[in-house]
Amino acid sequence: MIFQQNMLYWLAGATLLVVAVMSWRDKQNPRRGTTGLFWGVYGLLFFVGDWTYQLIGDKRLVNTSVGIAVVGMALLAGFGGVKLGYYSQRTPQQREASAQRLGSRLFIPALAIPLITVVGVVFFTFNPQAQLQLFGSGNHATLVTLFSMTLGTLFALILAWRITGDKISQPLQEARRLLDSVGCAFILPQILAMLGLLFTAAGVGNSLSWLTEQYLAVDNRMAAVGVYVVGMALLTMIMGNAFAAFPIVTAGIGIPILVLQQGGNPAVMAAIGMFSGYCGTLMTPMAANFNIVPAALLGLPDKNAVIKAQIPTGLLLLVVNVILLYFLMFL
Repeated sequence: MIFQQNMLYWLAGATLLVVAVMSWRDKQNPRRGTTGLFWGVYGLLFFVGDWTYQLIGDKRLVNTSVGIAVVGMALLAGFGGVKLGYYSQRTPQQREASAQRLGSRLFIPALAIPLITVVGVVFFTFNPQAQLQLFGSGNHATLVTLFSMTLGTLFALILAWRITGDKISQPLQEARRLLDSVGCAFILPQILAMLGLLFTAAGVGNSLSWLTEQYLAVDNRMAAVGVYVVGMALLTMIMGNAFAAFPIVTAGIGIPILVLQQGGNPAVMAAIGMFSGYCGTLMTPMAANFNIVPAALLGLPDKNAVIKAQIPTGLLLLVVNVILLYFLMFL
């Protein structure tokens, strides 16, 4: 059987549908209907793919329906439709006693995920025949990583069950608690990645280049470097993703001004440019998977506590990046 990336989406969708059903059954959730509907719609979207185009026969209708579903999810979340419920959690005393009983064994499942991921990637990289049999022909670098990470996660789940002796349903309860705590911010990475593609297709990079050349003194090398570095950080803060911001700022400022006009090294520009984008990631709630999810995992009362702690580091690194780019790019 040829393993396809769609299968990973289906697994994620099935998990979200189970979470939706559990939300609907949670009578202690004041918004159990809308909370379940939010995660249910999100789960169904993971099942949409090429097969739906063939089934419906109208690609535009499918895409429009998905867009309407996403807008509906935004309305549900915006009007407070996603609320916390009851998750069969242990008391603080029970959790402390369990932690003392299990000790450092608690780290085994967490460490198993990256370990198995690395082993899987290395195995398939140096065994092209096994990769061909499982994934088919073509370049499957991303799929190999995702497949290995999925195996690691499932193996870690089994280990956690064996080590803790907890109920099979408890991981799903914890998943539901985390999803409800994060709320609509959980879907931001996917939406913002699509926003980056839309910005690129709409020619935002060209518009940015025109504005920069018309209104900024980009003939000054230091000014051009500063605009590129700060622009990468600011657009990343808006979009929540340095990978989405990079092609826009690079096409608008990096290539036409720093490389073609100033004669800089494109490799240095790309490396430090991405690093500058990561500085923006440290300082924005739009990067939900980096900044909002950890706060929910740690149970912090302030959802922006992680961001507040990272702002000084992000600003300091931006200054360092300007200096590095200025002196290294034009050697």
